[in-house]
Amino acid sequence: MDPKNRLNEDVHRVHSNIERVRSRAPRLKDERVTLAHGAGGKASAALVEQVFVSAYESAELRQAEDAALLTFPGSPGEGDDGSRIAFSTDSYVVDPLEFPGGSIGDLAVNGTVNDLAVSGALPEVISAAFILEEGLEIAVLRRIVADMHAAAEKAGVRIVTGDTKVVPRGHGDGVYITTAGMGRIPASVQLDAHGLQPGDRILCSGPIADHGMAVMMARGDLAISAPIESDTRAINGLTAALLDAAPHTRWMRDATRGGVATVMNECAQLSGLGIVLEDQHLPVRDMTRAACDMLGIDPLYVANEGTFLAVVPAEEADAGLDALHAAGAPEACAVGRVAESPAAQVALVTGFGGTRMVDMLVGDPLPRIC
Repeated sequence: MDPKNRLNEDVHRVHSNIERVRSRAPRLKDERVTLAHGAGGKASAALVEQVFVSAYESAELRQAEDAALLTFPGSPGEGDDGSRIAFSTDSYVVDPLEFPGGSIGDLAVNGTVNDLAVSGALPEVISAAFILEEGLEIAVLRRIVADMHAAAEKAGVRIVTGDTKVVPRGHGDGVYITTAGMGRIPASVQLDAHGLQPGDRILCSGPIADHGMAVMMARGDLAISAPIESDTRAINGLTAALLDAAPHTRWMRDATRGGVATVMNECAQLSGLGIVLEDQHLPVRDMTRAACDMLGIDPLYVANEGTFLAVVPAEEADAGLDALHAAGAPEACAVGRVAESPAAQVALVTGFGGTRMVDMLVGDPLPRIC
């Protein structure tokens, strides 16, 4: 199919679903920005939809994906083979800057690589912009930059441009990092939540909630401690392996802010179908679950930085899991299915056979985790 025609069809499909998605989207009622607007849940969705997306009116933004999917028909070599460009950006404001299993540095690289990867792209280049606070130790900055370099090499991407600004003491929390990345999506990859079908299986690449709880423990504000490490890592090798083994994969998303619950709600709303998760199959490490229980936090809402979810046809689920296991995700598993009901909502089947509805994240239960 001609890239221009494919883009036109994508735009038409997106616009045909705008009203349905808007009807279920949270409404922005706040008069001032709160911390909840940055937590990745209902407040974040309302802010993005009703301030940014409504102002820009971009078809790419309306796709509601982690990366914009672009074609440049008039540019030599671009799109001639049916491929598209994925372009993504993100900012990182982690507290503390260094935590068990990672730092704001490798988190910034991995986060952008992962947003490209779950869009079906092969990440190639990223940029890095730093806002440094006066008084930040150069030794700390060197470690952060070294972590970024190591993460980029491991992911197979290049850091090719950037920027640096310094703000007065007390105005920056050490360092903020913004990264942007680009990658190419092969013509054979067609991911779209609108293509979900009842009976599709939902795969999870590994244990959930480790990152959010690792950062919580590292803050030192709690009376408990636990040897929990962040799951931050690049997943582009895993997504590529999955797409090779399950070429008709419908949709992928990394479960960052708002956790699995919020990501699955986004999927349900975009597709109009129901998502049914099985509690006993959701992978949560014992230490992480214990920490969540002590704090009264549901692991479904805790951020991850190296775990993604994918919706694949039932007949390709086993092959997809085998590929993930072989590619370095031994704990990948099937955690649910797509169903006709509850329409545009998420249900969780408990270990006792009961069912409860799972909504998007409300409020801001975890501070500054990505």
